[in-house]
Amino acid sequence: AHVGALRRFIKVGAVDLLVAELGLYAVRPDLEGLGIPQLMRVMYPVLQELDVPFGFGTVRLALRQHIARLLGRPGLATIVSGVRVRSTLREVHLDRPPTRIEDVLIVVLPIGRSMSDWPTGTIIDR
Repeated sequence: AHVGALRRFIKVGAVDLLVAELGLYAVRPDLEGLGIPQLMRVMYPVLQELDVPFGFGTVRLALRQHIARLLGRPGLATIVSGVRVRSTLREVHLDRPPTRIEDVLIVVLPIGRSMSDWPTGTIIDR
C-alpha cells in the first residue's frame, strides 16, 4: 500500500490552513483488507515530521462506510461532513469555468492540533 503527501496551504472557509494533503492511495490486490489502516498508522509519524497541524484528504461519497470502517481507531481521523471542495481543473478551456466544486468526504487527521482547532466552513479551496 502507498499514499502520497503534499505539504501545502488550503483555505477552509476564510482561514488559510497548512496541511499535509494525502492522496494517490493504492493497495496491491493481495494486500486488500490490510493496507489502509496500517498505512495510516505508519504515515502518522511522517506527517508529524512535516510539522503540519492536520493531514487532509478527500474520498468519494460512495466510500463513506468503507473509509469509516478502515479508519476504525478513534482519534486517528475524522470524517468532516457538509463541506464541499473547490479545485482548479487540470485543463483550461475558454468556454468553461477554471474550477470545479465537488461533494466528497473530507478526512482530517489531527497531527499537531486537535480536531477542535479545525476551522469551520462549507467550502475548502485547494
